[in-house]
Amino acid sequence: MGFAEEKGSNVLFAKTSCFGEEHGSRQALLPKEGKEGSLENARKLELVDYDSLPKYLKHNEFILRYYRCEWPLKDAILSIFSIHNETVNVWTHLIGFFLFLSLTLYAAMMIPTVANSLYAQQPHSGVESPFSSLSNTSGFGSIFKEINTSSSQTSMPHPQFHDYFGKIFAARNGDESAAAPSGQAISRWPFFAFLCGAMFCLLTSSACHLLSCHSEHTSYVMLRLDYAGISALIVTSIFPQVYYTFACEPFYQTVYTAGITTLGVLTVLVSLIPFFETPEFRIVRSLVFVCMALSGWGPIVHKLMLFGNRPEALLTTLYEFLMNSCYGIGVVIYATRVPERWSPGKFDLIGHSHQLFHVLVIAGAYIQYLAMLVYLQWRDAEGC
Repeated sequence: MGFAEEKGSNVLFAKTSCFGEEHGSRQALLPKEGKEGSLENARKLELVDYDSLPKYLKHNEFILRYYRCEWPLKDAILSIFSIHNETVNVWTHLIGFFLFLSLTLYAAMMIPTVANSLYAQQPHSGVESPFSSLSNTSGFGSIFKEINTSSSQTSMPHPQFHDYFGKIFAARNGDESAAAPSGQAISRWPFFAFLCGAMFCLLTSSACHLLSCHSEHTSYVMLRLDYAGISALIVTSIFPQVYYTFACEPFYQTVYTAGITTLGVLTVLVSLIPFFETPEFRIVRSLVFVCMALSGWGPIVHKLMLFGNRPEALLTTLYEFLMNSCYGIGVVIYATRVPERWSPGKFDLIGHSHQLFHVLVIAGAYIQYLAMLVYLQWRDAEGC
């Protein structure tokens, strides 16, 4: 087997196969004794080029080098601390997982699950609307100004979120003077279901990128978990918008929730088909998840038909548009494999399409989290 040293780097990559000319044979996988065994083990931990990979690891021909190929499980796990072409993929979603874990713990402590104070009956003087503050930090100033004007016309108080959480703490400490007009906080399970769905998606994605290099069986299992995680994120992203939008319409709640759940289960079942993961079906995979995500626009349009004059409906719709834009752009980048398609080998370690896709997924999920806060604020204030 011949090896070449990458210019400007101390990383070696193989030019033939994972285990030399006998790649794929059981003999090549057997442990060796003595000096020969040490050389064989060292060879297994080298980074190889695309042409050296077995078929099940060939997903993107525009990423040319720095692949891990059939590493022992322990070494695959420890490779989280080394440099290869999956390092950024692993860490982007692992960091995203800890971000949403922090948001979940924060929400669990800050947002009560029983009726507590969220608003006084009348707006507080001097309390700035969140729409006003948003208008100062975004390019949607005129939109938020219109929303804020609509809010004042309907006499609907909209304190900032820090004021919202501050009132919650006051209530938990025994101050009942600012009870919510509805008298009871809306159920939190859709909100936390979304957070759990996001964490599951991010964690399974990170694990998939870290461990799939171990073996063909491991790759098969991890990819299915990855697809299940994507489905979970999409489904649980739609749960809250349906539940809180149609809080007073249980029929629509049931129809939309059952519909998106069914689509999610069907998507997971389709992903079990072996050819679903092949490079030839990259576009098909993308379309399957896009179609499932687009189903969420049904309840959004319905929401605008019912509450189109409400600032909460407009703001949450704006968030949902931004969320879907992030996901949509990410899917296009994933399916077209840009920018590495334009310059193969240049983006092997950083900047390739899947890494950009990961960042956009985290951004979209966080935007949806902001929308959830608006939904909670809305329904806790008014109830049903």
